Amino acid sequence: MKTTIENIINASIDTKKKIVSDNTLQTIIESAITAITYAFQNGNKVLFCGNGGSAADAQHLAAEFSGRFYKDRKALPSEALHCNSSYLTAVANDYSYDVIYSRLVDGICVKGDILIGLSTSGNSKNILNAFETAKEKGVITIGFTGASGIVTLEDVIEEVVGEIFDENDVAADIQGADHVCRIGEGAMHLPIAADTDNL
Repeated sequence: MKTTIENIINASIDTKKKIVSDNTLQTIIESAITAITYAFQNGNKVLFCGNGGSAADAQHLAAEFSGRFYKDRKALPSEALHCNSSYLTAVANDYSYDVIYSRLVDGICVKGDILIGLSTSGNSKNILNAFETAKEKGVITIGFTGASGIVTLEDVIEEVVGEIFDENDVAADIQGADHVCRIGEGAMHLPIAADTDNL
C-alpha cells in the first residue's frame, strides 16, 4: 500500500515538473490568465462546466473567483453551470444530457464571456456542444483535458491542443499519471491565479 501511495504522489510531482519545464504550456496558461483577467475587467463573467469529478473541479474554481482566493478582494462573476439541479434534470429529461450546457450557454452568455470546459477524456458531448454554442456567440473558450481522447475536442477548437486558437480559444492538455486527476493537476491553481488585484 505504501508503494502505491508513493507512486501516486510521485506521479503528481512529475505532472507539476512537466508543467514547470514546458514553456509552451506556460505560455498557454498565461494567455488563459490574460483572457480571464481582461474579461473581468470588462464586466464579463467566467463560467465553468464539467461532468463528475470535473464538475466538482468546475464548482471549486468558480467558488474561488466569486469567493476568496488567497486574499480579500471583491467578488468576481463566476459560476459552474451544473449547480441548478432543477434546470439540469429538466433539460436532460426533456431534451438530452448532451445539451445541458449548450442551452445554458445560449441563454446566459454574451460576447466576451469565458467558458471553461473540463473533460478528462476530451470527448464529453455536452462540453463539446457547449463550446460550439459559445463560439457562435463570441464567447471565449478554454479547455482543460487529459492526455487521452482529445481528437474530438481538437475538432471543436479547430487546431492542435496546446496552441492558441484565433487569439480567443485556449486548450491546455494537462498530462498526468493514470491514478492522478489530470485536469485537477493543472486547473486547480493555474488559471485562478489571474492578476485580479485592480478589478
